[in-house]
Amino acid sequence: MAELSEQEQIRRNSLAELKKLGINPYPAPLYEVNAKSADILARFPQDNSLFQDVSIAGRIMSRRIMGAASFVELQDSYGRIQLYIKRDEICPGEDKTLYNTVFKRLLDIGDIIGVTGYVFVTQMGETSIHVKSLTVLSKSLRPLPIVKEKDGQVFDAFADPELRYRQRYVDLIVNPQVRETFVCSAPR
Repeated sequence: MAELSEQEQIRRNSLAELKKLGINPYPAPLYEVNAKSADILARFPQDNSLFQDVSIAGRIMSRRIMGAASFVELQDSYGRIQLYIKRDEICPGEDKTLYNTVFKRLLDIGDIIGVTGYVFVTQMGETSIHVKSLTVLSKSLRPLPIVKEKDGQVFDAFADPELRYRQRYVDLIVNPQVRETFVCSAPR
């Protein structure tokens, strides 16, 4: 068996800690979703009433933790949307374990979560979901390649054709435009 990288070992340790906390990192029940990121981004400003109680699930693609509040970029099958997570909102009682331990320490980029909340526009003008509850749906044990962009230049892109064919699952996550290759129209 191949030796685990440092990042893979950290993720396996996080998995064990989630289990110790009584959180099933791979729950079997279906997570009900009533919104798509693309629909929210396209229709929110015009029809605020539709998005007061949204439920969405997706993969964590980036996080910015700022103490008792955080921003997460969530990717679902339709695009990406920003989440605003506030510690006292997802942990209303005295126990702040879900935010302080699970969210801040044990969840990583690539993990799949489900959230409920309402849509709003941040001070920076970005349509976001104010999270009221958070559920761990799947712990990712392998890190995703992180594509960085600065001054219009892309670094660490997942672009090697041979690697993209061998790891199609990673290509579909990191390069969402590839998904169109596999989407076919139903015959009419």
